[in-house]
Amino acid sequence: MRPALLLLGLALAPLPALSQADAPPRSAQQRVGEATSDSHGFVSATRFGQRDGGALYAAICAGCHMPNGRGAVGAGAYPALAGNEKLEHTAYPVGVVLHGRHGMPGFATQLDDAQVAAVVNWVRTNLGNAYAEDPATPEEVRAARP
Repeated sequence: MRPALLLLGLALAPLPALSQADAPPRSAQQRVGEATSDSHGFVSATRFGQRDGGALYAAICAGCHMPNGRGAVGAGAYPALAGNEKLEHTAYPVGVVLHGRHGMPGFATQLDDAQVAAVVNWVRTNLGNAYAEDPATPEEVRAARP
């Protein structure tokens, strides 16, 4: 038997190896080829799994632009999305979500075309915005990618 390790007066014995049956469940990031997301909404370490525009906004945008879309000023300036006239035409918000603007990062590698269209359409029709005409489409997003 190996001698126990004493640390702060507590005896710690080596842990036995886990069998495959005792192994902890794998996270979504560890599962290859599966489209399910983990509890944080990631399909992988670099991709968001949410498909709904409101869920995407809550997971990605609300931390800076605030849940009510009113923006914030503090360590940085986060523009209001609520009542924002720049959202009237889809090309502007699609470009910002894909490529970023000023201090905002682009999400072209973390979101697919349908997800970008979903979050853009959600912002354009919520938060005090009523730009329901000419919604963004995955095809429009695909054309706007580099």
